[in-house]
Parts: sequence; C-alpha cells; structure tokens
Amino acid sequence: MKIKLLMGAAIASLCAGNAWAQSGVPETEETNRDVVVIIGQGETRQVQTLTEADLDLEAAGSSPIKLIESLPGVNYTAADPFGAYEWAVNINIRGFQKDQLGYTLDRIPLGDMSYGNYNGLHISRAIISENLSKVELAQGAASLATASTSNLGGALTFTSRGPSDMFGGEVALTAGSDSMFRGYARLDTGAIEAIGGGKAYISYANQEMDKWKGAGPQKLEQANIGFEQPIGPGVLSGYYDWSERRETDYQDLSLEMLGRLGYEWDNLAPDWDLANEVADIYYGTLPGNTPNYPDPIESLDDAYYDASGLRDDTLARLSYDWDVTSDLSVSVTGYMHENEGQGIWFTPYVTPFQFGATDPGLSNISVRTTEYDMNRSGLVGSAAWTLGDHTIEGGFWYEYNDFNQDRRFYANNRSAPRPTLEFMRNAFATQWSYAYDFETQMFYIQDTWNISDALTVSGGFKSVTVDMAVDTNVAGFVAPTPGSNADLDGSITSEDNFLPQIGFTYEISDNSEIFGGYTENMRAFTLAPASSQTQSGFDFIKENTDPESSKTLEGGWRYRNGPFQGVAAAYYVQFDDRLLGLSSGPGIVGSPSVIKNVGSVTTQGIELAGSYDLTDEWSLFGSYAYNDSTYDDDVIDTSTTPATVIQTSGKTVVNAPEHLLKADLGYDNGTFFGKLSVAYTGSRYFSYVNNAEVDGYTVADLTAGYRFTGEMLDGLEVQVNVTNLMDEEFVSTIGTNGFNASPDNQTLMVGAPRQVFATIRKSF
Repeated sequence: MKIKLLMGAAIASLCAGNAWAQSGVPETEETNRDVVVIIGQGETRQVQTLTEADLDLEAAGSSPIKLIESLPGVNYTAADPFGAYEWAVNINIRGFQKDQLGYTLDRIPLGDMSYGNYNGLHISRAIISENLSKVELAQGAASLATASTSNLGGALTFTSRGPSDMFGGEVALTAGSDSMFRGYARLDTGAIEAIGGGKAYISYANQEMDKWKGAGPQKLEQANIGFEQPIGPGVLSGYYDWSERRETDYQDLSLEMLGRLGYEWDNLAPDWDLANEVADIYYGTLPGNTPNYPDPIESLDDAYYDASGLRDDTLARLSYDWDVTSDLSVSVTGYMHENEGQGIWFTPYVTPFQFGATDPGLSNISVRTTEYDMNRSGLVGSAAWTLGDHTIEGGFWYEYNDFNQDRRFYANNRSAPRPTLEFMRNAFATQWSYAYDFETQMFYIQDTWNISDALTVSGGFKSVTVDMAVDTNVAGFVAPTPGSNADLDGSITSEDNFLPQIGFTYEISDNSEIFGGYTENMRAFTLAPASSQTQSGFDFIKENTDPESSKTLEGGWRYRNGPFQGVAAAYYVQFDDRLLGLSSGPGIVGSPSVIKNVGSVTTQGIELAGSYDLTDEWSLFGSYAYNDSTYDDDVIDTSTTPATVIQTSGKTVVNAPEHLLKADLGYDNGTFFGKLSVAYTGSRYFSYVNNAEVDGYTVADLTAGYRFTGEMLDGLEVQVNVTNLMDEEFVSTIGTNGFNASPDNQTLMVGAPRQVFATIRKSF
C-alpha cells in the first residue's frame, strides 16, 4: 500500500507541474508507430526485430515473451493475460519447445527458460518489461555468438533500454480486472559532464493481481539499475536486476476434467476444511473400495488444496566495449546470477504419519516442494575486425554453475495450512537431493565476405563443451549407502567441436533480396540423465544416449517498397537423437519421467509476413505459418515387461500446430493510438501417438490510448488494454505436466477470459 501511495503522489506532482517536462515522444522517434518492425534486412537467417514502441502497446507488465506472439511461426500460450505465470507460459517455434530455444539479455545467457530452470531465469524476472529496448527473434537459427546450449532451434535476443542522455524519467500506474495494480517508476540522470558524460538510471516495479479463477494472488516486485561510463578508449556499462516473484498456481486439467468440472475449475483454496475432508476420505477408505468424495469430486487428482511458485533472483553484468580502431572492436561482459526458488504443491499422497508422526493435530495433507539453489557466473567476449571486404568475428563464452535441487515435504496443522507464498522451512522428509556442477565452454569464429555490392556470404562454426557432474545427498528419503545403486555420483559431457553455420544474402534490387543458410546445433544434456534417480539409470543414459542435435536449412525472399515490407521463408530441419520424457503418473506424485531417445524428427514449413502503412496513421501487419513436424521412429518403452512399442513414427510432434495466422491493425495520429490484434492457432496434439488433441482457437486483443498536449500535460498519456476481447474459452498451454502416449492427461491450462486494464503514464 505504501508504494501505491508514493507512486500516486509522484504522478500527481508530475501532472501538476512540469519543471522538467518534455514530450512523451522523443524528437528522433517517428510519430507513427509501426505495428511491428520486420525484416532483418541483410541477415542470412530469418530474423525480425520488435522495438519498445511495440512493447508499449501491450498491457503494462506483459512479458516480452507475449510480445513475439504476432511474429510468423510463433505459437505462444499462457494461462494469464500477461504471459508472466511461468508454469503455464510457453512458446513453440517450428516444432521446437521453449526449452529447445536460446535466450540472452544484453549478452547474458538466460538458460532454457523452463519452469525449473537450472541454468538461467525467465525474462520476466531478468528485467522490468518497460526497460526493454528491443527483442530480436531468429526463428530457425541463432547467431554463432549466442551464449546458449539449448538453441536447437531459434533464439530470442533481448536488449535493455540504456540510460538516457537527458535527465528525466517516467511514472506509470495500471489497474484493472481481478484487482490488478501495477506501479512503475524510472529516473534517468542524463549525461553528467563532470564525470565525462557518464549516465545512469534506476527503476522499480511492483505488481499484484488476483487469479482470474480460484483464490490467490500473483505478485512481482522488481528493481533495475543501469549505467554507462566512458573510460579510456571505451565505455564501461553495468546492469543490476533484483526480482522477487510470488505466484499462486492454477490447477492442471485434462479433457475429461474440462467436460465434467468446467472451464473455471481450480484448486480448493481457501477451503482448507474441504481439502482435509477429501484427504481423510482417501486414507479412510478400505482397500478395494471406491472413495466417496463430496460432489463433484471423483478423484484425489481432481483438485489439490493449492500450489505456488516462489523465485528470488539477483542478476548483474559488467561490460566494456572498445573500438580499438575504425576497423577493430572488442567487447567483454562478466555476469553473475543467484537464485533461490521453491515450487510448492499441497499433496495428499505423502503425509507426516507415514514417517512416524503421531500428533492428531497434523493434517493428512503435506506440502511438497521442489527447491532450487543456483549460483552461476560467467564471461562472454568477442572481437570484430574488418579487413577490406571481409569482417572476421570471433568470441568465447565460459560459465560455471553450482546448482542444487531438492524434493522435500513439510507438515501442515489440521487447523490451518502453511502460508502458500512463503518459503517452506523445517521439512519432515527429503525424498531426494542432488548437487550439480555445470561447466560450459564455447568459442566461435566467422567470416562475412562482401563479394560484391549485391552478394554477401558468411561462414563460421562454434565449438561447445558442457560438463555436468552430479552427486546425491539424499535418495528415497534416506542418505544413500555409498556405492549403492541409489548413490548417484558421476559426470556426463555434451560436446561438439564443429557446429557450422553458413549463409548468404543477394540483393536483387534496391528493395529486394534473397537469403539462405545452413546451421548445425547441439542441445547439451539437462538434468534428464539424473532423473532416473539411480546410478544404473544414469549410466544407461550416459552410455546409450547422445545429446539432441539439429540441422537447419532455410531460405527466403525479403521485399521492401515504400509503405510495404515483407518476407517469405521456407525451412527444412532434421532433428536427431530426440529425447522424450514419458510422464509416468500425475505430476504431483513426482514419479521420474522415463527418458527415451526416439530417433529423429523431420520438420518443414513456410512463413509469410508483411506490414503495410495504409496511410500516415493506419498500418497493417499479418503473418501466416505452416509447419509439418513428425516423429520418424517408433519408441521402445523398456520400463514395461515385456517392452512396449509406442507407435510414434509418422505422428505429428506434440504442441506443434500446423497453421498459425496473425493480423494486427494499428492506428497512431500522434494523439490517439491503438492496435487490434487477432491470432488463430490450429489444433494441437498432446499425446505422442496423436490420440489426444485440443481444438484450434482465435483470440483478439485491443489497445486504445490518448496522448495529452499542452504546457502542463506534455508527456502524459492514458492507455486501455482489453485482452481476449471476444471472451473466448479455449485450451491454451498443453504439456504443463509433460506428455505421454495416453488418450488424455492432466496437463492442460485454459486461457484467461476477457480482462481490462487501464494505464496512466507520465514522462518528464
């Protein structure tokens, strides 16, 4: 409440007086904001870039991940209107899932963006969204310089908004559906001549919102600091991010549950008495009998009491960029990241009484956590040297990551549950505890040759080595006997010393070019080799499984003529040593997935996108993507006796829609501005054998805003965002609890209904 009052007072004072007021639109910025910026002109790969002007049109607090949903080939899904609820937010690009893509922020590697991220953090926690300058998407292949070991497919490159040359700042307040409130403030020092033109900024954001169904809040508090200081022949810059996220989970659903319980079914909180009743019935039912749960509950997995995700992060970087000569530039960045997190689930499957507790005041429901402790640091460097028609670039990346992951259980009192949004302490049992060490080394070199004014060719390669070591502290609720099968202790290496990338661009005319390229990539082993939780399982995976790899061939045509710009691209991808995790029970039980190498996947498709400035005020953007991703081989599941053949050959890859269609209509006359976005997502499978499918859907979002003018009002604007404008009911994210071969699975999240948010923003 205090921060709300302070921000309210700040914006009131800024509106009342304008001692420092300037126009909310910088003089160097075009008044008409394009709906989207394409096209990657001159790139040998399929690339598009979005700017902060595009992000500003989203509802305040929206994740940058949501911003890219309009780009061709991007299948974006979420269970909240902002794309910030990490358990459910997902993107699929050209058949590759979120954790098979690459992500960086100002050269800092963000890992694979998975929920239980072991080597990074979600972009929503890495930077306040208002502090982003641009987002670049490479759908098929990242640049060789990208610091990532997960980018089998493309990559997202995020760039922060640096300190301004002018003194000033911004304050914004947002309120809306489900008691949503967000406050944002930023102050820029401007260039300070007394210290040679050094400049800095500090910003803060605080957001809280109730879930749109069920009970519980979603909270995020975040601070960013950045600076740039000329030193010697170069510029020293730094960035610091502090983030504290507390989010209450939504219930994972199945198709059967959606049909029986409805679209708005969720966890039982805050009804603790009902949750205890369901657990007591389960444990009081005699073997062989069917539990008689209160209507409409038919299964212990229909609803749990509650669940949440807690994440505390600090992220920092220090960079030095130096133009040694007009032809030679050098850059180096050091970074560190610390994370503490807990994924919390109230589970009736494990109770303190199973571990000898006798206190009748305890509940049959315990709290199950997955706990994360990460401490990583690294160095990224590069140099570029222009020699006549050649530009030679090389660089390196080194990271050391100390990561621990634990599964623990905590007791609840029957009279009241533990607070959901607080870190759990004093566990009564530890199911498993692993200590990991990751050491990553990468270097690359490439040459870009301007053969003529029209033809440019580039070629190079990167070398990647990731050593992972694991040691077991606890396995199966007890400290493992040294040397036993449960005493997991070993290392595994992912290595490829030659991952080439070649490409070309050819300028047919001043406004037309063709491009093409070929790239090979490898995805380093994640935690999967240790998910078997036994030494024999780890050794089997190590000896019989190779890291996933991909070979991507893409090409296309870019065209720009006056108000129109567009791109047409086609691609072919061979994805080898595909690792599937076969979920072996309800997610809350925590059974390890069965890791299988299922051979290869073949992907091919086309992407079309274009924007057209209809007038000085109106602009139109559209994109269409067709994707055909299929498994090439059957899976042999040796976890059953006898072994089972899972007939995946020729089946469509899970969560890979064939058709994606997007359209944005934008308007901006300098005073009024807005955007109408419509997106169609085709049907998707969530079973490896394609016997479980969710329907396609269409969702529309609307933005409308007004910029004030006048001596007292310059820099003031109001904006209204309506998400899911037509209040469509649809299954959004699939695979939250993994995939398997069954005809249904409790692994679905539905999309948020229509919601409305209003923002008042003052720049000075």
